[in-house]
Amino acid sequence: SLRVVKVLEYEGKGLNLCWETCDGIHGHSGPHQPQTLEGQVVRIADRIAYINHDIDDALRAGILSESDLPAAPCDVLGHTSNARITTLVNDVIASSVGRDHISLSPKIEEAMLELRRFMFAQVYESDTAKGEEPKAKDLVKTLFAWYLDHSDRVPAEYRNIAGTTPVQAAVDFVAGMTDRYALRRYEQLFLPHSWQL
Repeated sequence: SLRVVKVLEYEGKGLNLCWETCDGIHGHSGPHQPQTLEGQVVRIADRIAYINHDIDDALRAGILSESDLPAAPCDVLGHTSNARITTLVNDVIASSVGRDHISLSPKIEEAMLELRRFMFAQVYESDTAKGEEPKAKDLVKTLFAWYLDHSDRVPAEYRNIAGTTPVQAAVDFVAGMTDRYALRRYEQLFLPHSWQL
């Protein structure tokens, strides 16, 4: 993400971002904690959003039913997406007022982490999801190899930024693809086209 905003954006000039914004991007996930309150708010808000949206997606897709959700964290956070989000947001506010950092209370944070562990076990790392993982890795590797071999097909903006390094140009281009775009490019490059009648 930092490479995107510091190097790739604005036709290779990068964006003129302050260190606070860059620190927030760097600390969005992973071990680095953002040093600003704004960065900490974004980090925790994203976790609140993604776990609840992923539960909603899993329920809509039929991967989970309401009765599958663990009772203990739902009893603490709420039994609907709106209730969980409201509980989490209100707790962040109450736990952070007058403090020099943004946090959840221990009880609410543990309930959220328990729900997150459940999602990893039942959805993110389930046999269904893991069964698709090799396909996704192969798709990315195949696209990368193709664009490395056909560096003239990498958009000029990526080639210009990478200079004489075709590997970096291919990495930047493939890494910036959305899931849908990558699937569409793979289909266009490697699957037979329907006969035109």
